[in-house]
Amino acid sequence: MTWTQQQLPQDHPPVKSGRIGVLVVNLGTPEAPETGPVRRYLAEFLSDPRVIEIPALVWQPILRGIILNTRPQKSAAAYREVWTDKGSPLAAITSNQAEGLQERLGEGVMVEWAMRYGEPAIPGQLEKLMDAGCDRILLAPLYPQYCAATTATVVDKAADWLREKRWQASLRTLPPYHDDPAYIDALAADLGRQLDALDFTPEVLLLSFHGMPQRTLDLGDPYHCHCRKTARLLEAKMARPGLRMVTTFQSRFGRAKWLEPATDDTLEAEGRKGTKRLAVAAPGFSADCLETLEELALQGKEQFEEAGGEKFAALSCLNTSDPGMAMLETIIRRDLGGWI
Repeated sequence: MTWTQQQLPQDHPPVKSGRIGVLVVNLGTPEAPETGPVRRYLAEFLSDPRVIEIPALVWQPILRGIILNTRPQKSAAAYREVWTDKGSPLAAITSNQAEGLQERLGEGVMVEWAMRYGEPAIPGQLEKLMDAGCDRILLAPLYPQYCAATTATVVDKAADWLREKRWQASLRTLPPYHDDPAYIDALAADLGRQLDALDFTPEVLLLSFHGMPQRTLDLGDPYHCHCRKTARLLEAKMARPGLRMVTTFQSRFGRAKWLEPATDDTLEAEGRKGTKRLAVAAPGFSADCLETLEELALQGKEQFEEAGGEKFAALSCLNTSDPGMAMLETIIRRDLGGWI
């Protein structure tokens, strides 16, 4: 159904409806690279039962008594390494992606952005869309690979908002797009451009995805399979036989077994066995953030060089590149089908 002009009786209460909204969502960020804001952010993030699948009675004393008293200071220092004059890189880039989509989609669609943890929050942004008359909303988690700890928790938060509404908007959710030709083509074009612009020729391209506990795979989460398929399709699309491509998983946390091979271990192993020139990309991240700009670009470089590597490059995410924005427009227009 497409929107038609409303014809309300003169004595009808004011109503705003009939518009279409898009809410793009990314993971989240503290409001400032300081201990207090980081502690609040981590408290929200690590209290989500989708993220930490440990009973609250067991987990919350550990979180409140140990982690939130030690980790925020270290994380704040890491955030300061990548903070910009526009604030958090993730928030700034996601905001720019929303602005770019608004220009591409035109006045017939209203585009907003949100963070799953932190601000702007999902409920407030959904409310903003509905207050503007959007009674059909596409919820677009910018996670190419589905995981319960990312995509599902965005849907949970939106459902919590819907539960409180007397007049509920019709809500669609953007599916994972890990194997979508538009996504694979965009990655291949953008990473190829960046590789060609380097002042050295890498022997290895590391494709680093965010890690998840091994338990998530054992319980049936498709995330690991989605990551592997993205890597396989991307390698085939890029068709660079002289470039060895390796899939790894980063950001381990705690003592549980995580998906392997680990990015940091692989960087060190490559340096020790004689690899001198290496590039790393993060195709599972739609925008650069702490994990790409600090963990990969800074820590990764140090790990590789200390192990004997000589040339290292961390490639940018799709961000607001032309291939990235064209891809987002393509998949979002597709899922707005019948509405626009």
